[in-house]
Amino acid sequence: MFKTSLNFINTNKTIPSITSINNLLNNAKTVSAFQQSNYAESRSFGFDNSAQKLPESTRVIICGGGVLGASVAYHLAELGWGQDTIVLEQGRLGGGMTYHSSGLVGVFKPSRAQVRLCKESVQLYKDLTAQGHKLGWKQCGTLNVARTRDRMTHFRRMKAQSIALGIECHLVTPAEAQSLCSIIQVDDIKGGLWVPGEGVCNPYDICNSLLQLAKNKGVRVIEFCGVERVLSEDDRVTGVETNLGTVKCHVFVNSGGFWARHIGQMSNPVVKVPLHPVEHYYLYTKPIAGLDPMTPVVRDLDGQVYVREHDGSLLAGGFEPVAKPAYEDGSIPLKMMDLNIGLKPKKKRDVDYAEDSPVERVLPEDWDHFHVLLEQLLHRVPRLGSAVLHKLTNGPEGFSPDCKWIIGEAPELRNYHVVAGMKTVGISAAGGVGRATAERIINGLFPYDMYELDICRFLGLHNNRKFLRDRSREAPGLHYALPYPFREFRTGRNLRMSPIYPRLREAGAVFGQVMGYERPAYFDPDHVEEGTYKDDGRPYRIAETFTFAKPDWFDFVAREYEACRETVGLCDYSSFTKIDLTSKGQEVVDLLQYLCSNDVDIPVGGIIHTGLQNERGGYENDCSLTRLAENHYMMIAPTIQQTRCKTWIQRHLPSDSSVSVSDVTSMFTAIAIIGPFTRTLLSELTDTDLSPKSFPFFTFKELDVGLANGIRTMNLTHTGELGYVMYIPNEFALHVYNKLLEVGAKYNIRHAGHYATRALRIEKFYAFWGQDLDTTTTPLECGRTWRVKFDKGPFIGREALLRQREEGVRRMYVQLLLQDHDPDLELWAWGGEPIYRDNQYVGATTTTGYGFTLKRMVCLGFVQNLDAQGNPQVVTNDYVMSGQYEVDIAGIRYPAKVGLHSPNLPTKYPDQEREGYFATRDKMVTEPLLRANVTK
Repeated sequence: MFKTSLNFINTNKTIPSITSINNLLNNAKTVSAFQQSNYAESRSFGFDNSAQKLPESTRVIICGGGVLGASVAYHLAELGWGQDTIVLEQGRLGGGMTYHSSGLVGVFKPSRAQVRLCKESVQLYKDLTAQGHKLGWKQCGTLNVARTRDRMTHFRRMKAQSIALGIECHLVTPAEAQSLCSIIQVDDIKGGLWVPGEGVCNPYDICNSLLQLAKNKGVRVIEFCGVERVLSEDDRVTGVETNLGTVKCHVFVNSGGFWARHIGQMSNPVVKVPLHPVEHYYLYTKPIAGLDPMTPVVRDLDGQVYVREHDGSLLAGGFEPVAKPAYEDGSIPLKMMDLNIGLKPKKKRDVDYAEDSPVERVLPEDWDHFHVLLEQLLHRVPRLGSAVLHKLTNGPEGFSPDCKWIIGEAPELRNYHVVAGMKTVGISAAGGVGRATAERIINGLFPYDMYELDICRFLGLHNNRKFLRDRSREAPGLHYALPYPFREFRTGRNLRMSPIYPRLREAGAVFGQVMGYERPAYFDPDHVEEGTYKDDGRPYRIAETFTFAKPDWFDFVAREYEACRETVGLCDYSSFTKIDLTSKGQEVVDLLQYLCSNDVDIPVGGIIHTGLQNERGGYENDCSLTRLAENHYMMIAPTIQQTRCKTWIQRHLPSDSSVSVSDVTSMFTAIAIIGPFTRTLLSELTDTDLSPKSFPFFTFKELDVGLANGIRTMNLTHTGELGYVMYIPNEFALHVYNKLLEVGAKYNIRHAGHYATRALRIEKFYAFWGQDLDTTTTPLECGRTWRVKFDKGPFIGREALLRQREEGVRRMYVQLLLQDHDPDLELWAWGGEPIYRDNQYVGATTTTGYGFTLKRMVCLGFVQNLDAQGNPQVVTNDYVMSGQYEVDIAGIRYPAKVGLHSPNLPTKYPDQEREGYFATRDKMVTEPLLRANVTK
């Protein structure tokens, strides 16, 4: 019997009766019958292995003949590498996740990069269809319906952002939604969002067409050829061992679907591809009389379900709030055999690649588990209750731990590229992802910024099988969940914790997680014991924001912000990436001079901010460098850079191993004290002279603090406020923390979390990598030209930046202060909002927040000068400052005052050092230490 005690998401509807559900099931075929029909309908692509023979060598080997592998092959062929590319498929082509795809093609995705990839896919499918290729493309549109006010707010935000994304969409009323799709019931919805440019396609036909076109340009496609080992030398791909022989190659592409993690383990070193398969269900009905073939795709996001027309029938599925992991014991089947009944492999070797019985091709269906989706489907599409069920498919789909795609070159091996984790929507993005991957293989860079999808965003902990199993229960449900700000996961918590974590929890910390690290978001000291989630029986709290308006944590953050501005705030900075770089001679200086756009040859004890640019001049990393000794530097980078920046450095190391790179993130607890009384406080705990003359802004000293020694202390805070960051050997961390609180009590010291320091840096107009800066943003565009030292000698990106300096920038980083906006009553800006100048769209916000000193919303973002055709022209300071600006928040435009420089914020305790430092524009000549002409 079905479970009836179910929790539903954001709905007050009448649930369909168990009788109506049973009526639907009584019309279904037997399990074995509709599983057999699955295979009877699958088709062979007609690639004959009998004439294929593995060559001794090739340039590129693609592992996986699904739609993603086919797209990479197609685009490599289009770029001239067809003769040098081989696609290997362990079973029949299109027999993996492509076989289980529902064929939905949507372009509205959570980020600009994902939207661009999907738009490129749609354009490719349109172009190929126009050329006469069979893809099954049908532009029937998508109707998204909302059951709640917050969902409609989300739709209004999407509508506002559609201008920047170039997507046609329309907000619709319930009545209009009913007219667009007559089969749905609309009594309980608030409205909808109609996207006419979206549609559906046939995944098999797309896969077949792309591979055939690739073959026409020289790509070789070999079925029933399983990869058994990826060969490498000096951490670079050199070849592949298969069941049909060994092939030397220069590039390997892992597009193995949910097998991608297993394929990653076939190399040495192991390539970590953090994926876990989950059961993914969708059902087909028998043909329904009178069903319009142009019935739009309907997404009932609050019900977690979708439905589409398919050859006169309905195809329906969804993403249950709590997913069911597949192969929980880790025993994932290692082969996907022929999916076509009666078709035998043309050739086999020692490994058995014959087909299994059809019943083993899909996972057994679990109607009890699917019941939560079935109820929602019957509610939204009542006609489904009288339809005859044809089959229910339960196919494994791979999800990443953050519910995002995994793309890019693996950090462990050069020329090992991964295309995986597409979470059932691979067909939507396949065209764009294939093109981007092909360009990355050939040119070394993605055509645009894709850091949020890059495989380098993960650590080893993300590949832990038990972690992935637990997270895979949660991740699929987020696919349709409301994208509230600062979304946090509830699984896989309490993994990385600083030694002071228990004390922070006792102080009322409410935690966010970044790179597995528990980081206080804010502190609620009055409700320490009211945690919702448990860890080993002890309560702790997860930061959650369930609104697009003024958040519940506002007052807590206001008090923490005030402490950092007027007394002393204490923050845990331990999650920041920390890298030590050393050499015996000058080698480390020479390396960093080549990697960094700023001049790193500063006095010992000095600190600089610098970018690590790529060949286009964009930021691969934005960091602080402290010169601890002549040949010893410490790099402090954003938390999300831990894998990425180390990989970037390692790939540019001298071949003679003269430079040593050590990730010391986990060796140090970092405590920041921020505020005007920090110097006085710290002076009571150390014998070192902390006066500005002895220990100036932007310098380093190794201090004794309390009874502890060897504390690496930096005179900066990354927020624009006075203070220090202490990098404390872990064994001393609790002692130093206790001493700071003990002595700091007289200065009204207060704990402060990430939300407060974020507010400080936004108000001070500080850009941050991964939010404002990315791989396509240059220092010249964000007002950091003074940090680029063109005359120091060659460095990566120098030529691109020189060209940009000569030609002028085509976008400019600005700060916008909202006017006539009531933060208590109106929706907030949370990032991605369109910016208008003189009533014309010119850009979008990146980071936003409330300015507690300015008493208004503050938006950071980029402004362009677009011509009539939408092409960016040169942007100047005069252009920016001469316009009248507005920021669109969910369809309402608010006037905004634009700024190009870090503002001087009023304070009770003005300080010459603090007010003399500007993070943006060219008021600075260099960092404070060098400006003071301190000699080496």
